[in-house]
Amino acid sequence: MAEKPLSSPPATPMARAERFVWLTARVLEQRRFAYHFLRGGADQVETALLAHLNEDGGYGHALEPDLRGPVSQPLHTAHALRVLDSIGRCGGLRVERICRYLTEVSTHEGALPAIHPSQRGYPSAPFVPVVDSPPGALLSTGPVVGLLHRNQVWHAWLFRATEFCWAAVEALDKTHPYEVQAAVAFLDGAPDRSRAQAAADRLGRLVREQRLAVLDPDRPDDFPVADGYAPGEHHFPHDYARVPDSLAAHWFTDEEMARSLDGLAAGQQEDGGWPIRWRAWAPGSALEWRPIVTVEALRTLRAHGRPID
Repeated sequence: MAEKPLSSPPATPMARAERFVWLTARVLEQRRFAYHFLRGGADQVETALLAHLNEDGGYGHALEPDLRGPVSQPLHTAHALRVLDSIGRCGGLRVERICRYLTEVSTHEGALPAIHPSQRGYPSAPFVPVVDSPPGALLSTGPVVGLLHRNQVWHAWLFRATEFCWAAVEALDKTHPYEVQAAVAFLDGAPDRSRAQAAADRLGRLVREQRLAVLDPDRPDDFPVADGYAPGEHHFPHDYARVPDSLAAHWFTDEEMARSLDGLAAGQQEDGGWPIRWRAWAPGSALEWRPIVTVEALRTLRAHGRPID
């Protein structure tokens, strides 16, 4: 009896990614992939997200894979808001409850700490240390504030948190890519558009002066890796401008952005997923991150008009 021929691997980037997602992803990322690319429902995404919701209104249970354990954390809750925003559910009572949690864990400046001390005793990545009295951080506050403003959410917590973000963004001097990404997330949603444009223009000059974006994917070693980052943990134009209407898109020429997107498309690995570029500290967190990164890579390519299917 003749052996059956081996089936050919999926041909398109999305088909290859779909196989990777079904093979490796958590239920939440499976539901997100289905929503964004297979006409799946928003209700199913939100139901999967509810598994991470705690009674205090925050999110935990390793929603952000580098923080393990059940406790609510600002980074988990920011991740939840991004998911809700992506399915058009960032509003109503669910966000009121989240804002109450954000109020409870804010620092005296009215901002969010990067890591709340409740994380102590649970595993977490070594690059997110737990301290007893953490300061407010743009890294955690900026994306949340920008996203809530963009969804026209109004809550008392936002007033001081917004002022914190303005002060932090306008004071940036020596910075690093993740802080820049947080600043962009804030500026893209800030209600004062002229102030946001001016701040973004200044930030873009810093990015280019400090060479925080790899402008030639074929020569990444010509660009420095920020202090404390893993070897090869570079950032590219598309990492700052994930959608064409981001203020960060104006920082780069059409040619620079095209090369960046070419590099992103070429980064899909043989198994269909995209890699993580930061330090992998535990097998489980690395496995959980890759489907998240894969969904976001496909969304970025599609937003910029690149074919994925």
